[in-house]
Amino acid sequence: MTDRTALPRPSLRTVVLLLALVVFASGCARFGKMFKDEEASEGVPVEQLYETAHTSMTRGNWASAETTFKRLVAQYPYGPYTEQALVETAYAQYKAGKHEDAISSIDRFLRTYPTHRLASYMYYLRGLVNSSRDTVFLQKVWSLDASRRDLATPMQAFNDFQIVTTRYPNSRYAADAERRMAELRDLFARHELDVALYYLRRTAYVAAAERATYLLETYPQSSYRNDAVAALAAAYTGLGNETLANDARRVLAENEPDHPYLRGDWPDYPSDWRKLNPFAGEKSALDNDE
Repeated sequence: MTDRTALPRPSLRTVVLLLALVVFASGCARFGKMFKDEEASEGVPVEQLYETAHTSMTRGNWASAETTFKRLVAQYPYGPYTEQALVETAYAQYKAGKHEDAISSIDRFLRTYPTHRLASYMYYLRGLVNSSRDTVFLQKVWSLDASRRDLATPMQAFNDFQIVTTRYPNSRYAADAERRMAELRDLFARHELDVALYYLRRTAYVAAAERATYLLETYPQSSYRNDAVAALAAAYTGLGNETLANDARRVLAENEPDHPYLRGDWPDYPSDWRKLNPFAGEKSALDNDE
């Protein structure tokens, strides 16, 4: 049998040291590339830097665009190219899903240039960011109802769009801001109605009536106003106040004669088994399909 010379096993300290050296070497390579890129951009005319970043934008390379715009601002802190670079940095961050960074860039711009000709756009962009900053991966995959999430950032988005429509009514962004405000009003109204139906199911009729009334007073033009009237009719019926219940049914019949509540098919609460099914997704009593 052939003798084999046993090779010494490396100690744990040696293995850790080798791993550290590998990590350090790769880090140095990345930093070296970064420094080379920065050195390569030094002395480049501001027009050329802007064009490079803008080309990255048109190709959808948001990370590269953001990096180049930031270098432009660092090397040329004043001037029209710098102002435009700050604006486009925020947009690139928004498109890349870096919502907190985008908000920070927008707020910095508005503090520095409060009367800038692009201030209306920056408020509009901040509204877009706040509208989407809570749209996470699981919400898209599981189709979670946005009206049942925290409404703090949608409320901020509404305020941003409202600034556009009130301060800059003649800007090119005012019409779309108004449209988005209407969508957000519907979101807020749906939230109020969902809460009202929650109270109805638990026979908390006073609380349900208060929520439905608040919806009608606060969002009178929302697409859920007739549902709010139906919720009022159901709440008053539960309270035994047939006079108010009949008034609500009459108003509902005048405005939406084929509303499912008038047929006894509303609200359509999800079945109890659905709550136990982790793959069923969310369903509100406002949804028609089971």
